[in-house]
Amino acid sequence: MNTKWLGCAVIVLLLQPTAFAAKRPVTPAISDAEIKQVCGGGSSIAVATLPDRMPPIPADKYTDAQKEVAAEFAKARGGENGGAPFGPYVALLRSPEVLLHMQRLGNYLQFKSSLPPKLRQFIMAITARQWSQEYMWGVHCPGALKAGISADTAKALAEGRRPDSMPEDEALVYDFLDELHRNLSVSDATYSKALGKFGEQGIIDMIGLNGYYTSLAMALNVARIPVNPNSTPGLPVFPH
Repeated sequence: MNTKWLGCAVIVLLLQPTAFAAKRPVTPAISDAEIKQVCGGGSSIAVATLPDRMPPIPADKYTDAQKEVAAEFAKARGGENGGAPFGPYVALLRSPEVLLHMQRLGNYLQFKSSLPPKLRQFIMAITARQWSQEYMWGVHCPGALKAGISADTAKALAEGRRPDSMPEDEALVYDFLDELHRNLSVSDATYSKALGKFGEQGIIDMIGLNGYYTSLAMALNVARIPVNPNSTPGLPVFPH
């Protein structure tokens, strides 16, 4: 056998992009009807019936500081919502410096962190459930489904149950944040598993995103910001 020919053949085979490479996971398509059924299937918390404590400030009533921060917010968000603050940011505009720095932090955590988009959306949905935050759930339950979280996982999350049959990365995120929320810390075993999977930066990004959305959930709950009219409320009411 011509060993030179054999060696060349092996090299060519290895250079083929699909020769030994594992297939990339494909995010399953999910219809709008399925999203509405999964994310809007519970008995809603009656947030919309409570008076809005911090309604949108008319633009002509902005202070100079609010005008400056609102302009930066609109630029960072690419004109979303017509450039006006929305959701929790409506409340945060009462303290322009808080909104300014929260927006900058959120830009990294939501769009640029070391965690993949699927896990970012999963963390946002987990935080919405932890705080029973309908507005946040209405945005990030669909976002999580579109990013690849399963419908069964989203349903369990809405019901306050630990989802069954999660992939390893989702299970690590859920267990870490559930333990942190319940115990205000995490065990060595939980930390070690997360460290092995995500590294120190990943852990900080995970905590940062959970903490960031916790702050937004607090603002939403205190200000009683109405549920997004384009979403279907779907979080079952937990007993108190």
